[in-house]
Amino acid sequence: MLAIAVGEALAGGFPPTVIEVGELGPGLLTPGDEATAAAVAALREAELLVVATPTYKGSYTGVLKVLLDQLPAQALAGKTAVPVVTAGVAPQAAAAEALLRQLLTELGADVAAGLPVVEADLPETKTIADKYAAAHSDRTAS
Repeated sequence: MLAIAVGEALAGGFPPTVIEVGELGPGLLTPGDEATAAAVAALREAELLVVATPTYKGSYTGVLKVLLDQLPAQALAGKTAVPVVTAGVAPQAAAAEALLRQLLTELGADVAAGLPVVEADLPETKTIADKYAAAHSDRTAS
């Protein structure tokens, strides 16, 4: 998975904490859901966030938006966020990355250079992640 590979590359090989938003299911919309609360807490505690999504109808996924909507204003202040977006074609990936960048900025994150990736390139995930980390690790280090 691209997000995990990017997280590991930026963290020098250490395994990242992963939140699979889709696995939170209906709990995303259930007040007091423990799994959702744990996901929100993990986001708030992280120093570096790799926020990854496929492109869906020209943007990031709705479930990602629902999770991020659980954060109060400026909840990501002082954190670095890396938007990672995949799509079938490069213009879609770039457009969705720009929208995700806006959302992360609205939450107060210092948004590093994004990583829009075309799905056809996903077999090269490790190479993509290593190349990104080599080019941007000085900007994402806290």
